[in-house]
Amino acid sequence: MTEDNKLIAERRAKLDAIRTERNAFPNQFRRSHLAAELHAAHDASDKETLDPQQIEVAVVGRMMSQRLFGKGGFAVIQDVSGQIQLFVQLKGVGEDKFAEFKTWDMGDIVCGRGVLFKTNTNELSVNVSELHLVTKSLRPLPEKFHGLSDQETRYRQRYVDLIVNQDSAEVFKTRSKMVSHIRRFMEDLDFLEVETPMMHVIPGGATAKPFTTHHNALDLELYLRVAPELFLKRLTVGGFEKVFEINRNFRNEGVSTKHNPEFTMMEFYWAYADYHDLMDLTERLFKSLAKQVKGTLKFNYQGQELDFSQPFARRSMASLVAEHSDGLSEKDCNNLSQMQKYCDDKGHSYNKKWLKGELLAELFDLYVEPKLIQPTFVTEYPIEISPLSRRNDDNPDITDRFELFICGNEIANGFSELNDPEDQADRFRQQVANLEAGDDEAMHYDADYIRALEYGMPPAAGEGIGIDRLVMLFTDSASIRDVLLFPYMKPE
Repeated sequence: MTEDNKLIAERRAKLDAIRTERNAFPNQFRRSHLAAELHAAHDASDKETLDPQQIEVAVVGRMMSQRLFGKGGFAVIQDVSGQIQLFVQLKGVGEDKFAEFKTWDMGDIVCGRGVLFKTNTNELSVNVSELHLVTKSLRPLPEKFHGLSDQETRYRQRYVDLIVNQDSAEVFKTRSKMVSHIRRFMEDLDFLEVETPMMHVIPGGATAKPFTTHHNALDLELYLRVAPELFLKRLTVGGFEKVFEINRNFRNEGVSTKHNPEFTMMEFYWAYADYHDLMDLTERLFKSLAKQVKGTLKFNYQGQELDFSQPFARRSMASLVAEHSDGLSEKDCNNLSQMQKYCDDKGHSYNKKWLKGELLAELFDLYVEPKLIQPTFVTEYPIEISPLSRRNDDNPDITDRFELFICGNEIANGFSELNDPEDQADRFRQQVANLEAGDDEAMHYDADYIRALEYGMPPAAGEGIGIDRLVMLFTDSASIRDVLLFPYMKPE
């Protein structure tokens, strides 16, 4: 028998003994205070000031440590806010309860009622007069509570990770605060929060491979959504001029430190606005988040110092490729044969069927993306990789689109919307041709969306912001798995 199995067996025996005497999992105890509230209110008090007040409190939490001595003992319990110490004496709780207390294990959930006092070492504690075990823990916590060192175990057993790694718990508290802040920011600008379908008859809204599922009653194949875009734009046709949604998307693609098969996005659409307006709004949002979460506009991410106090850079894709490649001019970046010759000379493999914009995007990924450390809006995306974006009025080869990069990560994608139904229908047909040629990320033809556009969609702009990557940035997390409570993992 392994050591863990032996400990579990011992704890099960204790639970069996409890069951013979009473309900082993009671639910009658109610706390009066969280640990953090008590520390905030009384840590500054000295022993002489606090002890005579006889302040009675009721606390509950998971027992993280226990020290026994003669007819007394201390136990540190942990609740959602932090930790507080219980002082348990035989004369305070009685012989039977004190004997029971001595058999309790680390990880048990216990509650205590008593008065606050300061120990001789000035530690705020509860002198317990009533003590109960409310949940018996059958599995031991990681040894010495230094946290789980194995990353895979942390991700698989997030429930244990949250108990023993307070830094991990803080990440998810920060995430919640960030999402709340984003909601308030959007609502203050009169954006209406909406919900759109998760299951689509036709996958659309992004170039990505979808997950498929089946509706038994209708005998219908459905797709988990890759993006809510086309439904949100239908709402702008219907007269909702400012809408946003924060919800999950699903893409049947690779798993990496930046990618998870399901992820959270905030998408919003704004009638009578263009992509310049989006960049202005996004910069304001990110700066307000920095102040809210970090308390400053200058902070570090994975050793890189970021400066949000400066205006975010705005650069065209072609100009950035010309700057960071060795030998391509900006003019070359608008010439397919020149880019092909460059790739041949450098030994870069590429698809001979790629169009000019597709090859430019490949060079951008290769040369530019990892070097974009400070916030940078990359603009003037080629038409070939932007099937839903509005063509630029002066140059039909590019679109009024941007992506925001920070520390080499794409955080946001936005563009002036294509509201010409005939142009959109042509681009859908090109996507269908790509799909039939083997591109499993290409879009399908969405006839209902074209019908919606034919009723007239106002000129508009729309954007998607990756919440997971944003949380990575503001919590200094290296992997997307660190900011997802339950990231995708292969079955054990």
